[in-house]
Amino acid sequence: MTEFTPRAFRDAMGMYPTGVTVVTTLDQAGQPVGMTVNSFASLSLDPPLILWNPGRDSFSFPAFETCRHFAVHILHGGQEELSNRFALRSNIKFGDIGWRTGSLGSPLLPDYAACLECQTVESFPGGDHIILVGRVIKLDRKETAGPLLYFQGRYHRLLD
Repeated sequence: MTEFTPRAFRDAMGMYPTGVTVVTTLDQAGQPVGMTVNSFASLSLDPPLILWNPGRDSFSFPAFETCRHFAVHILHGGQEELSNRFALRSNIKFGDIGWRTGSLGSPLLPDYAACLECQTVESFPGGDHIILVGRVIKLDRKETAGPLLYFQGRYHRLLD
């Protein structure tokens, strides 16, 4: 039996493949912020709700802790570079991307498999994270070759 340590727990959770998203919003000064997230899930169809979990120690946490809206960009295979860019602890993520403002005010990236514009409806404590629940107000889905996946600390793509 594996000794239960924080590293063992992280490694065990890494056995569960996830999709990769970039979540964006505006900070208190109205500047765009975003982060790479794989803790994202559908919660309800009626009403349309999703949830995701930003870490309290993440660089962009203060903006998401108080945000009234956000956009979830589900990445497609081949967007590893974008995922890595938004995983940085930096404010220099949007520079040359060509983003636009969505219907709720969140920054929207130009390329994705799907984009969900959400209004924040609930926030719950979740250990070293918070659980943010958003109501999907608007969505866009593009035909792509498949999602960008994350498994055992590496990116993967689906095989046809």
